[in-house]
Amino acid sequence: MKNTMLKKMTGFAAAVLMAAAVMSMGAMAEEEYVENEWGFVDGSMDVSNGIPDNAQGRLLKIKEAGKLTVATEPYFAPQEFIDPSLTGQDQYVGADMEFAKLIAERMGVELEIVPLEFTAVQASVAEGKYDLAISALAYTPGRAGAMELSKGYHLSGESSLYGIIIRNEDAENIKSVDDLADRTIITQSGSLQEALANENIPKYKEFKRVSSMQDAFLAVQEGKADAAVIDRENALLYIQNNPGCDMMVVDEIAFKLDEVYDGTRVGTEKGEIQLMYFVNGVIDEMLEEGLYEKWFAEYAEYAGKLGVE
Repeated sequence: MKNTMLKKMTGFAAAVLMAAAVMSMGAMAEEEYVENEWGFVDGSMDVSNGIPDNAQGRLLKIKEAGKLTVATEPYFAPQEFIDPSLTGQDQYVGADMEFAKLIAERMGVELEIVPLEFTAVQASVAEGKYDLAISALAYTPGRAGAMELSKGYHLSGESSLYGIIIRNEDAENIKSVDDLADRTIITQSGSLQEALANENIPKYKEFKRVSSMQDAFLAVQEGKADAAVIDRENALLYIQNNPGCDMMVVDEIAFKLDEVYDGTRVGTEKGEIQLMYFVNGVIDEMLEEGLYEKWFAEYAEYAGKLGVE
């Protein structure tokens, strides 16, 4: 009887050990999905077979729903903008919109674009209302603390470069940040540009914040502000597409960022790291094939023909 009991106990112990091993393996699997030291996600997975069988959290919900919801502010050509000749979901065009379509395609689900103001894009995705934010997001430590961020895409190849745009008539009067001491500056609320203005412009008369960069450009153009803190690439594109705007980017003022800030990011609810691994897998494919830069160039021309600001 003692031997029988011992065998039963041994069998029970083995089962416990086996269960513990399975739980340990599960824990290890979860630990594979991690943020890096800067608080964003740079790991990726193979997306060639769609959403994996071990999908969990929001990635599993997307699979079960058969739909991916993407929040964006569609006023930032050529990444995302509206073609007024189209309707419904088709009206949202741009390089980021092509990227969103590719993610949905790799997931094997339907795509729904949700247009919002920029601050609402971030807040709604951080709160879990929508699956992804794809809206020319830049990395900031604060943003990484509020959302999971992907690895960068649309990389500059060097330190990211930001600066200011002014009216041509002020070219001789605004050549350094010190010249802004008695001027009104403006930029998009909640953006990296806002943080850069706070860090790099010591004095100004007034600091205005608007919901979109398009509004910031127009404010300078119309004399409602003297300078806008901008992404230089997008500002130059705005000038190119609006030859009568009489504005210029100030060459002498450039805000350079560390390499960690380079590239545009995708955001999702904090904790949804596995979903970011999937998104990063799509980014890997997109960058390897040079798709994003191709889309960017095509939609820059597209926006120019439409006269999109």
